Amino acid sequence: MHRVWIFDLDDTLHNASAHIFPVMNRAMTQYIMDELDLDEVAAHQLRQHYWQIYGATLKGLMRHHGVNAPHFLKTTHAFMDLPNMVIQVKQLRHLLQSLQGRKCVFTNAPREYAMRVLTLMGIADCFELVFSVESTKFHAKPSIRGFQSLLQTLKTHPKNCIMLEDNLPALMTAKRLGMKTIWVTKKQQKPGFVDYRIDSVLALTHIQL
Repeated sequence: MHRVWIFDLDDTLHNASAHIFPVMNRAMTQYIMDELDLDEVAAHQLRQHYWQIYGATLKGLMRHHGVNAPHFLKTTHAFMDLPNMVIQVKQLRHLLQSLQGRKCVFTNAPREYAMRVLTLMGIADCFELVFSVESTKFHAKPSIRGFQSLLQTLKTHPKNCIMLEDNLPALMTAKRLGMKTIWVTKKQQKPGFVDYRIDSVLALTHIQL
């Protein structure tokens, strides 16, 4: 079996909640205010609503409002002072290089942002593939179509794959397809579709797969 490690990016490989997500969330709310002519409260509620239904704000905006996906992504990620926002993870490069098998990143973020983050962290060359929201033709996780597109690109079977992710709906899709699932979280209770729970990717060294 040729093992394939599939890593989510934000809040899995690095801590996006500390500096990046607060800025990104404000930018997305502002975008909705501007495009749909809503006040801040209504825009925030709509963004949360679509995130809960679809797992991605963008999917709801595309489906119900005809929002242009590339324009949305470019606008909401353009402002980032990433060199001062990305939190470095010591030993991460060493860990990734020590893992046997193929490695890829599967993210709902746009490709340009993902590549900038991975480059700033010094780990971009550890992955054979960075599968971004553009790669899925905007069928963001947890959509099964995005996963199927990734598997076709990798030319592999789900049973060969190990998915590391902070987002439970995405892990549920991965499990349904037959992947092994690892939830990266500080929470203690894990649902049945999660095979392993770890505090951080660095804790991979502590589990026997």
